[in-house]
Amino acid sequence: FEYRNTQLDRLHQSTENKLYIELFVDGRYGSFSTNRIEKSGLESFIKEGIVSTRYLAEDPFRQLPDPDRYYKADGKDLDLSDASFNDLSTDDKLAVAKQAVEEIYGTDDRIISVSSSYDDGVGAEYMIASNGFEAEGSDTAYNLTVEVSLKTDGDARAESYWFDSSVYWTDLKKKGIGAKALERALRKIGQQKVKSGKYDMLLDNTTASRLFSPLIGAMYGTALQQKNSFLLDKLGKQITSHKLTVMDTPHIARAFGSRWFDGEGVATADRIIIDRGVLKTYFIDTYNSKKLNISPTIASPSIIQASLGDRSFEDIINSVQKGIWITGFNGGNSNPTTGDFSFGIEGFFIENGVATVPVGEMN
Repeated sequence: FEYRNTQLDRLHQSTENKLYIELFVDGRYGSFSTNRIEKSGLESFIKEGIVSTRYLAEDPFRQLPDPDRYYKADGKDLDLSDASFNDLSTDDKLAVAKQAVEEIYGTDDRIISVSSSYDDGVGAEYMIASNGFEAEGSDTAYNLTVEVSLKTDGDARAESYWFDSSVYWTDLKKKGIGAKALERALRKIGQQKVKSGKYDMLLDNTTASRLFSPLIGAMYGTALQQKNSFLLDKLGKQITSHKLTVMDTPHIARAFGSRWFDGEGVATADRIIIDRGVLKTYFIDTYNSKKLNISPTIASPSIIQASLGDRSFEDIINSVQKGIWITGFNGGNSNPTTGDFSFGIEGFFIENGVATVPVGEMN
């Protein structure tokens, strides 16, 4: 549901069923999908898939995982599915989206528009492999987002947003999202460039994934196998400051990204990715482990967390004499082979421990 100012602007609902099947036939590999999952049609779909796969080139590295690596259910639950999902009425959902707008609409003459969007979803997955894996699971998600646009003295508008997401309806923050979005937009009024130079960079935790993403991407088996990674041959070596420790924590209850197994059915486990700056693992699926002739780990991370330091945000910002506090990124790119990157930024200039003017249009 999307509200723009005082009107319901958009309503969308969808339901989808889909089957994916991976076929390993005579040393060849084929992947197929269909949303026509009536039993009568699946037999011919699979037979045609087998015939098609036989036309493909042989690929001896395409194999199913070792059965010993598969997840084996033990009755534990990650609590990822809200049983009350179907009990929520349309009116309940509309009320949340409407209230998020009304919270701030008309409270400031500089507001041009306020829009809110509420969405939710429920999904279920069943997975089976012919060499011994079988598991199923379900999950729910609720999301609320507010965007605010303000008029300013110049041509540029000050715009910002805020949101909340949760696995359970009762955990979704339904009030205060609009107020936070407005606060973030107001503090962007008067954005300007500051003189180019070498500054300390304070990275807001809400934007950390923008820098972590290319770092993590360089650890994937596909990037390593194609020699398209600046972390090639870096295992066991120092790649960051010793102050950084990063972990994959896949078994957190009621958390997005939690899972017992990856896309191959391989069991997940807590693992250290970077230990005090030293790279401790790559993300190696079965296929790339065969091509690289190394042991597999896991196809991809689940929930990435960094260990905390011993200083508060206020202590850190007070320690910066001349720097940029980055609160958002706008476009840009990174080179996976070298690790070089260039991102557009916005945030605040810091002088003598105080955030002063809002900053925009800088790289």
